[in-house]
Amino acid sequence: MLGLFKRKSKREKLEDKFKKLMQEWHELSSINRAASDRKYAEAQEVAKVLNDMKHEAA
Repeated sequence: MLGLFKRKSKREKLEDKFKKLMQEWHELSSINRAASDRKYAEAQEVAKVLNDMKHEAA
């Protein structure tokens, strides 16, 4: 109950966005290859930002 009003950090928001993009990419992979490739590229951009954040914290 205490976590109900907790705000998500920037990292948590990016992780959620990455998961959502990867799920959309997987769903589109058998339907529309071009759209699937765009979603994958977006997911890779988010992954790069997450990776940079990880290295900054270390």
